[in-house]
Amino acid sequence: MARSPIAASNVDEDSNPSSGDMQLEERTALRRVAGLSTELADVTEVEYRQLRLERVVLVGVWTSGTAAQVESSMAELAALAETAGSEVLDALVQRRDKPDSATYIGSGKAHELRDVVLATGADTVVCDGELTPAQLNALEKVVKVKVIDRTALILDIFAQHATSREGKAQVAFAQMEYMLPRLRGWGESMSRQAGGRAGSNGGVGLRGPGETKIETDRRRIRERMAKLRREIKGMKQARDTKRERRMESTVPSIAIVGYTNAGKSSLLNALTGSGVLVQNALFATLDPTSRKSTLEDGRAVVLTDTVGFVRHLPTQLVEAFRSTLEEVTDADLLLHVVDGSDPLPTDQIKAVREVIADVVKERDSAMPPELIVVNKIDAADPVQLTQLRGLLPGARFVSARTGEGIDELRDHLGDILAWPESEVDVLVPYTRGDLVARIHTEGKISKSSHEADGTRVEARVPTALASVLTDFAYETAPA
Repeated sequence: MARSPIAASNVDEDSNPSSGDMQLEERTALRRVAGLSTELADVTEVEYRQLRLERVVLVGVWTSGTAAQVESSMAELAALAETAGSEVLDALVQRRDKPDSATYIGSGKAHELRDVVLATGADTVVCDGELTPAQLNALEKVVKVKVIDRTALILDIFAQHATSREGKAQVAFAQMEYMLPRLRGWGESMSRQAGGRAGSNGGVGLRGPGETKIETDRRRIRERMAKLRREIKGMKQARDTKRERRMESTVPSIAIVGYTNAGKSSLLNALTGSGVLVQNALFATLDPTSRKSTLEDGRAVVLTDTVGFVRHLPTQLVEAFRSTLEEVTDADLLLHVVDGSDPLPTDQIKAVREVIADVVKERDSAMPPELIVVNKIDAADPVQLTQLRGLLPGARFVSARTGEGIDELRDHLGDILAWPESEVDVLVPYTRGDLVARIHTEGKISKSSHEADGTRVEARVPTALASVLTDFAYETAPA
């Protein structure tokens, strides 16, 4: 399975480490140690255990698509497992019309999977799909090790990478929403009923059945979900307020979107010179990061790095991260980053557009204009790049790692972003330096001079700012 080259921010070894480098060091400081587990060999002997990924076997069901698409999906599942901290030992694919309703891969393939688990010494099986609670339970009984699906794997990665308070709350809510219908246990303890005064009157023969342990766990999860829902709602209001302030400033906003590990954070660093976290891993960025940059013509723009998308993104995550994804729909331009070295880049584009279209439809808003940027051209196949140039007219081809095409992209952004509409010739008093700063940030100054009563500025500015500057028109300024 091919791996794209590791993207790195431009930080000298002798310079102070950037915030991204510090986050990367912190993220890799805790590692799993294989071979030290004391868990029981038979998973049915325990009531509950945490998701643990050390040595895994992958399994998928091929129901549609080409062989290349199936291989790409399994390679992506392997990358997800490695990002979560596991070691991939083997992979199996079952050709079926549809997944088996009982064990996902069928009873015969399940016993074959058990033999592979025994031969490799794996402790976890990862399925390339979302399994029902019954399928998980039935498959675990056959293979005798922990079985998780693609959704649980992605949720585990999100839990590891979330850093902000809002991100952690969103991930926790998504995990609980996923876990609630799948909560299960083995043995007598999970079905044991409450004793004592569980019934209304008490006494022998009069007590009701009470509440089982699994029902207690479900009730506690629902209570925790209700609390998280309130917290996320409150944080959404704060995010909306910040977004409204940015929109009032009239500084163009650009949202960097794309498939996970397409190089969005590397492109943000290349365009702004910042040092946000860059890692050759899936879902390295979960919390939106905004940075201000200056175009070649002097205008300021705000670029926002967003969470990456993936095929079959769990619905729980889409719902939990809806407030974060709304940042995309309010942007003036979508910078859609595509991994040019991926075997199926067009499938990536389709997956990203589907998620964005769902968010836009939910908000009943218009889709922002889109500019496709094909990244990692230094690692891509030249033949494939030629094909992409024909399939994606108007796209820009860059390498955030080497800097190739970055200057041309910055120039193009200046061409496609709308120019301010109004021309002004004003004399701004020296006491209103804030207005001069806004003209520099939001407009294009053609002439500026310092006079006795203030700063005279001739510029093109947005209409909203022009209305504020009406009282300072140069013709009405005192002599």
